[in-house]
Amino acid sequence: MTASVAGQYAKSRIKSVFQSPEDAAAERAAVNELNGELIAKTLGELKGAVMKVGQMASIASDILPRELAEPLKALQKQAPPMAFEVIAEQIESELGAPPETLFQRFEREPFASASIGQVHRATTDDGREVVVKVQYPGVDGAVDSDLAHLKLVLRAGGLMKVKKQDMDAVFREVRARLMEELDYCNEADNVRLFREYHQKHEFVVVPEVVGERSAQRVLTLTFEPGDSLDELDARGYSQETRDTIGQHLFSMMAEQLFDFRCIHADPNPGNLAIRPDGTIVLYDFGCIKKIPREVIDAYKTTIRAGLAEDYPGVERGLRALGVRRLDGPPVPYQFYKRWRDAFAEPFLGDEVFDYGSATIHDDVMKLVPDSLKLLDSFQPPPELVFIDRMIVGHYGNLRTIKARGRFLDTLRPYL
Repeated sequence: MTASVAGQYAKSRIKSVFQSPEDAAAERAAVNELNGELIAKTLGELKGAVMKVGQMASIASDILPRELAEPLKALQKQAPPMAFEVIAEQIESELGAPPETLFQRFEREPFASASIGQVHRATTDDGREVVVKVQYPGVDGAVDSDLAHLKLVLRAGGLMKVKKQDMDAVFREVRARLMEELDYCNEADNVRLFREYHQKHEFVVVPEVVGERSAQRVLTLTFEPGDSLDELDARGYSQETRDTIGQHLFSMMAEQLFDFRCIHADPNPGNLAIRPDGTIVLYDFGCIKKIPREVIDAYKTTIRAGLAEDYPGVERGLRALGVRRLDGPPVPYQFYKRWRDAFAEPFLGDEVFDYGSATIHDDVMKLVPDSLKLLDSFQPPPELVFIDRMIVGHYGNLRTIKARGRFLDTLRPYL
């Protein structure tokens, strides 16, 4: 894959010498599209760390060209499952007995499959309905080589838009979270942590860990049913219920970020479900991010300044967050205003904002070309990678739900 991507990129660079700027841009877009499809297909087959990063990159269109980000969106959907024999062998290796001995009933067909493991429905000996998450063999041992190869292909394909040291810092943060995600004992602790925290929120449901059927690479949780986000139309969810779900989703994000300072950082649509009363069911607690108080304080400062159009305050907030390079060229306040107006749209004015028809993602993409001229003024801060992932991911989920809401009133108390 790397050789093919690099070859296509080199060929397009050579051709561009003899082309007009317009033809060269069209050629570059065509090559990026071809390479994007190849990368997405290969990452999906490989699974593991590279597929997980591919899922994350599909919403990181400020780092990758759109022609690559679009094909990567396919990785957010169900991955091809592993053979049952592989899964059964992994369970026996971890728990000391085959699944048919450990469970009253164990479904051979997976309930869901993802980048680092797949989930099977089962029933315990005492009659509880559960889901059993089983890690693919060998995934944990391949993280470092997977990430090294992914960085290589992005560089060889001319797909990186940030400095090497900045991207290395981001990859270190991604690796740290991946290593946590591969330890199902750690995930079990995360489930217990979030279950205890969200007990005070009637609109959030977190499963319970079945400890006697869990280990480092096998995690058993109580089954908590719900409708997937793309089923709401078929299930006849009313607009009123969608708006309630949107409010609950936004409140959950704000509570985790500003109060708990610990976020569920994998907002893939498959990791939450909805109930007709507006309840949100949260799944998959492998990737959580604990956030230092000083980062939260700087984040709040930046948001407050942005909403008030206090651009010196925005500059100070971004410097405190590590987004704005201390040695970078000056940034005109008009630049901040353009980005502020795009991001703050749901919170401006007195009208209810319709996320179902929102175009913030497109509006932001239009700002990227001019922003590249100021690339030396900014850097991607590792501490914000997973906060951004949560917010951008749930923006997409609010669009899928077609929720409407005026969430500034919800946000203000936290600021």
